[in-house]
Amino acid sequence: MSGTRESRDLLSRCSAPRELRRLERAQLDELAAEIRAFLIDNVSRTGGHLGPNLGVVELTIGLHRVFRSPQDTIVFDTGHQTYVHKLLTGRQDFSSLRSPGGLSGYPSRAESEHDVVESSHASSSIAWVDGISREKHRRGNRTWTVGVIGDGALTGGLAWEALNNIATAKNRRIVIVVNDNGRSYAPTIGGLADHLDALRTSAGYEKALAWGKQHLLSHGMPGRAAYDALHGLKSGIKDALIPQVMFEDLGLKYIGPVNGHDISAVETALRRARSLGEPVLVHMITEKGRGYTPAEEDIADRFHAVGPIHPETGLPVAPERFGWTGVFADEICAQAARRDDIVGITAAMMRPVGLGPMHEAYPGRVIDVGIAEAEAVASAAGMAYEGAHPVVALYATFLNRGFDQLLMDVALHRAGVTLVLDRAGVTGADGASHNGVWDIAMCSLIPGLRLAAPRDEDTLRSRVREALDVDDAPTVIRYRKGSLPEPMPALRTVGGVDILFDEAGDPSSDRVLIVGTGACAPDAIKAARRLVADGVSVTVADPQWMIPISPDLVSLAGEYDCVVSVEDGIVQGGFGWSLRDALAEARVPVRCLGVPQGFPEHGDRAAIIARFGYDADGIESAVRELLEHISAR
Repeated sequence: MSGTRESRDLLSRCSAPRELRRLERAQLDELAAEIRAFLIDNVSRTGGHLGPNLGVVELTIGLHRVFRSPQDTIVFDTGHQTYVHKLLTGRQDFSSLRSPGGLSGYPSRAESEHDVVESSHASSSIAWVDGISREKHRRGNRTWTVGVIGDGALTGGLAWEALNNIATAKNRRIVIVVNDNGRSYAPTIGGLADHLDALRTSAGYEKALAWGKQHLLSHGMPGRAAYDALHGLKSGIKDALIPQVMFEDLGLKYIGPVNGHDISAVETALRRARSLGEPVLVHMITEKGRGYTPAEEDIADRFHAVGPIHPETGLPVAPERFGWTGVFADEICAQAARRDDIVGITAAMMRPVGLGPMHEAYPGRVIDVGIAEAEAVASAAGMAYEGAHPVVALYATFLNRGFDQLLMDVALHRAGVTLVLDRAGVTGADGASHNGVWDIAMCSLIPGLRLAAPRDEDTLRSRVREALDVDDAPTVIRYRKGSLPEPMPALRTVGGVDILFDEAGDPSSDRVLIVGTGACAPDAIKAARRLVADGVSVTVADPQWMIPISPDLVSLAGEYDCVVSVEDGIVQGGFGWSLRDALAEARVPVRCLGVPQGFPEHGDRAAIIARFGYDADGIESAVRELLEHISAR
């Protein structure tokens, strides 16, 4: 029946949660199948988080049938599993998902009153639940607050701090739904993962116990004696094997494990939780990528996030070119072969950040700490103390989670730790909380730290090798998402500054220095060529290390009439500001280009950069405005 017009119309009829609650039980499985078909069809065109959403279809249907959003507040951790939530709350046009003017790939308050937390940084949802429920209770509001968190995000320390506080709140209406698919990006690791795995297998334990009872009791007095002995141990065995005790000892009611793909079971568990009137943890077992064979067979990440794909096969529409991450993966493996002190650390994203090949080659030298960036950075300081050179590979946006540890554990102790920041700068489609634009400004505050933004493959390899040779301070290497640009060899090097372009215009023209860092170098060169064609004398320089500001760069810039700095990061407190401060005594005008203070929304990276004015057109325009200002003085 799933292919009939009636079935296809079920989703369109559910434009609000109240419509969903009007459906008969017999229609819910049909609706679930229709939602999966919709997701596969639409996300295969736009790209997005496919696997996580295929895994929460029944769970989300159950949530919206049992709870009354938005009066009951539903908070999703990370938010990349909210496509089903969007569909059931009236947002069914996915044609422009993650594109300008289209739906965000994460919850968005601007889209719907049903969306609460927009940040996609993991492990914070339960703290939000704690805060929301506290204020509801203070005001006499008897509605429910529901947090949906994955087993991967539940490993984060912030989640446990919040659970510790919630456990004492016996009179607050809180439900924590653990979406346990055994994975974050990759399979979930750590002690908590082992506990949850034990819970998943507890049903097997009960079956084995029943089998033992049946067969032992059939063997007379010896069998009876054996059964009595084992039965006496049952409680102790269950306490060891079934860590629901862990949650209940903390003070939380526990329900589960529940088959998260059985809508009746999901609803029953949630209604039971609701009936208790106090904080309850509901443990749902789900399968990431459920119902789509290419995702189910993808061992690496079950199609966690995809670009446009062929829906029939799951293969990319356009194969990706060799990119920044691939170069890092190759280089770190080469260096690990040469040096046995190099150790890789990842926070639940081994393959996305390029440590997968090193793990395969040297499995004992790559550590996955789970979704715990603070732990990754602090433990790296400890490893450095014992003689290792740790390489902590993260998405740039997630360095925010480890700033305190980078400052107080690594930098303060002069630890030789290298951080490699993937997806640095404007990332585009993933939106506000995934843009890695704050790292330069943050790192500029840290004494002794060195930061580089390579511009191409050769400079990435060189900076990695140089960073690994620093044993008394933190080093940071950042690069953008995507494919590599064409090589940009230096014409010459002045101290630690590469000169990429240097041409004179009219003899009477002012001399302009464009400092094009990292991913901005190609646009800086393009703008320079246009300006020279119009008679302006232009030099394009790229400092090998952005932090600290190179004295060679300051000396060079002092020879020019004006300077334009370009960085793929927040302008306030960033590289350009530091360069401008360093040139204050020389009285050289400096124009700083980059990301304005704010939260860049989802959209095409090129379009966002153009809007912010640091693509080739924006650089050219900034130079001309600066020259006009100088001439008018």
